[in-house]
Amino acid sequence: MIGRLSGRIDYRASDHVLLDVGGVGYVVFVSERTLAALPGTGKVASLYTDLLVREDLLQLFGFNTPVEREWHRLLMGVQGIGARASMAILGTLGPDAVARAIALGDWASIRAAPGVGPKIAQRVVNELKGKVPDMMAMQGSAPPEPDVGSDDGLVTEPVPGAAGQAEALSALRNLGYAPGEASTAVAEAAGMTEDANTATLIREALKRLAPKA
Repeated sequence: MIGRLSGRIDYRASDHVLLDVGGVGYVVFVSERTLAALPGTGKVASLYTDLLVREDLLQLFGFNTPVEREWHRLLMGVQGIGARASMAILGTLGPDAVARAIALGDWASIRAAPGVGPKIAQRVVNELKGKVPDMMAMQGSAPPEPDVGSDDGLVTEPVPGAAGQAEALSALRNLGYAPGEASTAVAEAAGMTEDANTATLIREALKRLAPKA
């Protein structure tokens, strides 16, 4: 399995690049968003990759981050979503917006990707909504720095679970929730779920933030 490639870009096409890695040229298919973020021809670039294996075909797909690659794998697991549709979704929205749309049930945003119809977009939201907490936890954020001291010279111990709550709060804010409602939901989730990890906190907070029927 080829998980990551670093090499010189020999040429750029509309949907792929040729990456020279130690004298071997790899054709790596990328989304428009990924392509735009890559340096020019002759420059060195690194891509996280996923290998598609079929009876008559081997294709490498490249991504700027591991999270984007994991979203590609999840999208490919949805019936009706092939590699082309997955790359279109990620190229149109990016991994953060994909997570936001699925978490909020916003299938219209998924439908905005070229070649993705309403039924497929709804299926993506319905089948992957349970994956959002784990994906947001995987993306993570830097935990707050612990206090190294106080006015009385004593070392202050970090609050247990504070890092996980900070990561969950950051993830919810990235999904578009207001700081106040996100903080309340995370606090309630932390109070109800002792020693919960980040993914669990996000999952429980999202339940509290979901629109009431």
